[in-house]
Amino acid sequence: MRVLAAMSGGVDSAVAAARAVDMGHEVVGVHLALSRMPGTLRTGSRGCCTIEDSMDAQRAAKKLGIDFYVWDFSERFKLDVVDDFVAEYQAGRTPNPCMRCNERIKFAALLEKGLALGFDAVCTGHYASIFEDEAGNLELHRSLEMAKDQSYVLGVLTAEQLRHSLFPLGATASKSLVREEADRRGLSVANKPDSYDICFIPEGDTREWLKDFTSAEPGVIVDQEGNQVGTHDGHVGFTIGQRKGLNLGRPAKDGKPRYVLEIRPKTKEVVVGPEAALLIAQLAGSRYSWCGKAPEEPEIEFDCQVQVRAHGDAIDATVSLIDGELVINLKEKLYGVAPGQTAVLYVGTRVLGQTTIDRTVSAAVANV
Repeated sequence: MRVLAAMSGGVDSAVAAARAVDMGHEVVGVHLALSRMPGTLRTGSRGCCTIEDSMDAQRAAKKLGIDFYVWDFSERFKLDVVDDFVAEYQAGRTPNPCMRCNERIKFAALLEKGLALGFDAVCTGHYASIFEDEAGNLELHRSLEMAKDQSYVLGVLTAEQLRHSLFPLGATASKSLVREEADRRGLSVANKPDSYDICFIPEGDTREWLKDFTSAEPGVIVDQEGNQVGTHDGHVGFTIGQRKGLNLGRPAKDGKPRYVLEIRPKTKEVVVGPEAALLIAQLAGSRYSWCGKAPEEPEIEFDCQVQVRAHGDAIDATVSLIDGELVINLKEKLYGVAPGQTAVLYVGTRVLGQTTIDRTVSAAVANV
């Protein structure tokens, strides 16, 4: 099988490529250039797509004896990930750019180009596994290494994309074993720190970064009754559950802290209220997809688990498709969930599907 190994410059993708070679595949390494800022250099463990990362990926490919290329996906990345990120915040939502990158870059643009060039699959260093059921349907499952499980950010994959995906690290019991393997193979990235934060916001300050891409439009901060309790210099960058940086001029009657409950871009209002109002009982979204085989009758309510953060817990829920909207009723309340986040559905270890959250219903008002 001809395999295109996406090599980020980190230890995981390097070992994944090495294992693909060991499997007997014809492997070619490719690093995705996602930024057109040539001076971009890695700082500590922030980012994953810098000049230094590209050089690390090239060294790993050379050590493995495979061909290596750098593909410029910067324009596609800007349109599909960065611009989408900015637009979501302008709309008062909290997006997950890693989901969009996997959906639109690594397993759409990259896979599309790879298939056009005659490759059979894309190999990445994600911690997840693909299994085949008795009927021959492919299923995405959690990694054995739960502390590093990345099935959540792969929940956007379709059945067709699973057919052309390879995750050699899925059965690895721990990240330390991957590093030990990299060291044995003589890969210089064996002890390279993991990347974290958003790769195109290297300083980690999302709100400050957004100021360069959005115009500040002052507005008011109101309580749940509509009373003005403060002002702001722009709603973009506020997130549901935020407590710090509100600069409220009018204290709550009970003297307790207040949190961001809702962002209203049309009226430029930010709504604040008590912490208890952040408990969510229901989620819903119309932008959904099934990962592998879809449920036989999604309109009939079924049990599953739902996870709304990459490293969050999966909690029990019931789900049904109602008028084109995936409605998720939570058996345990979730705290501080925001529209724009992704809800990934699981049945045991299997990823069933996902939806981008369009709306939430507070436990205080839900009748579920």
